[in-house]
Amino acid sequence: MEAWRAMTARDLDRTVRRLADEITERLGDADDFVLIGIVTGGAHLAQRLADAVARTEGHRPQVGTLDITLYRDDLYTGLEKPTLGVSSIPFELAGRHVVLVDDVLFTGRTVRAALDELMDFGRPARVQLAVLVDRGHRELPIAADFVGRTLGTGKLDRVMVSLREDGSDHDGVQIMRFEAPDSPDAGAH
Repeated sequence: MEAWRAMTARDLDRTVRRLADEITERLGDADDFVLIGIVTGGAHLAQRLADAVARTEGHRPQVGTLDITLYRDDLYTGLEKPTLGVSSIPFELAGRHVVLVDDVLFTGRTVRAALDELMDFGRPARVQLAVLVDRGHRELPIAADFVGRTLGTGKLDRVMVSLREDGSDHDGVQIMRFEAPDSPDAGAH
């Protein structure tokens, strides 16, 4: 196993500011869209994006959160006991422009679950996806509209986003690189 830092705290901060600028540039005033973060990393990033928008635009978009636990397609496939969180969308979704926010886009299954749950709250006019990291390896036809950083990873690798809001002592993104056990390069560096 090999680990390397893909984004420092400074990189992460710059990326969030850039994403906020791109969102407002394309979507307009902060009253014209809402941010909904997927628990946990996406929820924290949605708050940071809202703060960044407020610093540049003078006011903050509304922010909600989605806990997709009950909407996962692997909920009953022998995973460890799921911990249920709370979804909070304290505003009307019908007819609104929603920016769904997540930390890492991988297979697309988390986003699919989030879209399913989102529709239970109302019918938005439009939903777009913003992610801090797009690491590829999609299993569903899902693509982000706003991407902070695209990272080339192996399918077995783990991308770990550290955020102070989650109790980490620093912000950043780290990749834990794993090689398949039957790979001809396994064990070689």
